[in-house]
Amino acid sequence: MQGFDARWKDFPDYIIGITKEIWEDRKIDTLHHYYSDDIVVRSPASVVVGNKSVIGATMATLSEFPDRTLLAEDVIWSGTPETGMLSSHRLYSTATHTGDGVYGKASGTKLRYRIIADCHAINNQINDEWLIRDQGAVVRQLGLDPIDYARDLIAKEGGPENCVQPLTPKTDLEGPYKGTGNDNEWGEKYAHIISSIMNADFAIIPKEYDRACQMTYPGGEQAVSFDGADRFWMGLRASFPNAKFKIEHQIGRDDPLMPPRAAIRFSLHGKHDGWGAFGTPTGKEVYILGAAHAEFGPWGLRREHVLFDETSIWKQILLQTGEL
Repeated sequence: MQGFDARWKDFPDYIIGITKEIWEDRKIDTLHHYYSDDIVVRSPASVVVGNKSVIGATMATLSEFPDRTLLAEDVIWSGTPETGMLSSHRLYSTATHTGDGVYGKASGTKLRYRIIADCHAINNQINDEWLIRDQGAVVRQLGLDPIDYARDLIAKEGGPENCVQPLTPKTDLEGPYKGTGNDNEWGEKYAHIISSIMNADFAIIPKEYDRACQMTYPGGEQAVSFDGADRFWMGLRASFPNAKFKIEHQIGRDDPLMPPRAAIRFSLHGKHDGWGAFGTPTGKEVYILGAAHAEFGPWGLRREHVLFDETSIWKQILLQTGEL
């Protein structure tokens, strides 16, 4: 781990360790050290620049959810300490809504949801990030509909002209990381599977997925077997049948004591012009940033975790339809 503090035994240890330090150990000030001054943090909801902005957002979240935990399920990574490394960190978060904030008055609701964060690090510091939180799962557990939450958020932020703009190619900013991952066979395999599905080859699911596969999808949805995967991917693609699908980043890994696995970051950009998971077609332009992790076994893809932010998709649609 050249360029990194000697206390970290490897890159996953660094990513998991600093996450716990910042959030659970309350060493929020270490973000001045672990995050660069001009870091670009992209989430589907916004684009934020600088570690000071990240510190403010972190404190606001902990004020609303003071007992929040971030449990590391996996870190799938590529690169080298000398050239920089990209981690795709999947977390299972628990939190109790005991403070007032962006989600409304404190409700006491206990939440469970997943996050995938892609972070680029070099010389003991993160300088580029893509963060996807399962907002659909969060708001549903709070008794809210994702569309209603998006509508209310626009109003809270000052209306269509003043609200925070979701991530799109127009609002995105270029950061220092220019890599696209690695060429490991498992990343290639998963990229081929998802690309085939996005090109309407749904027959690839029973060919490549384990019949007993287990999946988690946006909104906290859980699914099993071929029909579960088919319903999710069909519902997404059917809503945006003509949108351009692009794999932005892919990693494959073989690690001791771990199954072969892959991490994909993808985008879907185009019009909401089909009947599917997002209801009545509006014809409005939408940009979706998604992240997916997969594990493989002797009978195919055995576990899959896919995330995107439903509320930011609805926010984009509402800002264009004016149905506020």
